[in-house]
Amino acid sequence: MNLFSGLEKFGLNPTESMNLFEEEKKEAAKKVAGEKVEEKIPSEEEFILEKSVRCKVCDNVFKTKMIKNGRVKRLEPDKDLRPRFQYIDTLKYDITSCPTCGYTAMNRYFDQLSSAQAKLIRENISAKFHKNEEPEVAVYSYDQAVDRYKLALINTMVKKGKDSEKAYTCLKISWLLRGKGETMPESTPEEKQLKAECKKEEEAFYQQAFEGFMKATAKEMYPMCGMEQSTVDYLISYMAYHFGKYEIASKFLASVLTSAAASRRMKDMALELKELIIAQLRKK
Repeated sequence: MNLFSGLEKFGLNPTESMNLFEEEKKEAAKKVAGEKVEEKIPSEEEFILEKSVRCKVCDNVFKTKMIKNGRVKRLEPDKDLRPRFQYIDTLKYDITSCPTCGYTAMNRYFDQLSSAQAKLIRENISAKFHKNEEPEVAVYSYDQAVDRYKLALINTMVKKGKDSEKAYTCLKISWLLRGKGETMPESTPEEKQLKAECKKEEEAFYQQAFEGFMKATAKEMYPMCGMEQSTVDYLISYMAYHFGKYEIASKFLASVLTSAAASRRMKDMALELKELIIAQLRKK
């Protein structure tokens, strides 16, 4: 029986011998026979789309690279909540930067600009900004992404943004530098030196992020950078643990463990961190 009979009126002439699941059977046969089926690794470019954006400072319309959220597969995050995805570091594409006037911000903040802040950007950023004449790239390298975040950071300072926004930007820069370090070879003394310098810069931004979030919790309301209090408390606790400030870490961790709003997953992570803190205290 020809399952495709009737398609002749469309100019198609499928035969009875065509098998709906022929390819699937071939793949299954290969697996049974022990043959290795190669998995195609998608390129980073396949996860990116371009979106038109209007600048809140100079009214210029430009294109910016965004992530196709439906395509990325989330992996287990780092202990300090650094997000991880299969085949791509999505952090590289969380910045929108106007190529004309230099106004730059994380995607969530780009449109959140008052007229007074726009004036500050025009006077202190745009008046000195040199348009990047380098050719457009299909994907961002870690160095290009870090530069864009640093431009966002100085914009945040100029517009007198919140401490939490500055801290979150510093945190994401440190995460990017961590990602960069994971891709760096270290087979020669020169490569080891470059990797050590990358780690040193990562730690410097991580320190700024910790101090910034500590200041923000004293005077800002939640949610903070899109994060609920239990998430921020856990994040601060982990950073405090990283820097050996176990008293601060324990204080914020207790807030997570006693919070009625914290998710089960967040409390499980907090319990794991608590064990790490206890282990360090025992050593001392």
